Amino acid sequence: MIALGALAGLVAVAVAAAATHVLPGRVGPGGEALVQSGLRMQAWHALALLFVGLWSARGGWLADAAAVCFVLGIVLFCGAVYALAFGHAAIEPLAPVGGTLLMLGWLLLGLSALRPRRG
Repeated sequence: MIALGALAGLVAVAVAAAATHVLPGRVGPGGEALVQSGLRMQAWHALALLFVGLWSARGGWLADAAAVCFVLGIVLFCGAVYALAFGHAAIEPLAPVGGTLLMLGWLLLGLSALRPRRG
């Protein structure tokens, strides 16, 4: 999970650099704002994955399930948002699925903190 969080953070920094140096003038109207929105979600959830990696031994299967939701949510939500910024609207319906997975990840993470501990 920590490796996936680090990878998501690395990709977020690379996309941010591309957004600053390559994207201006190459995306459709509102495209830069879309990329920034995707970057915010990706960066926050990269940090969430890092935390889950540290928490998972205590959080059990709920924390592991949260991590899966975060990874899939990043790929689907951020991927769809980035694709939409470049005018590929056909992938846009994946964004709500990804966003729902991100929210589910937070719910599962919270539940992992509330579950009773053994021994």
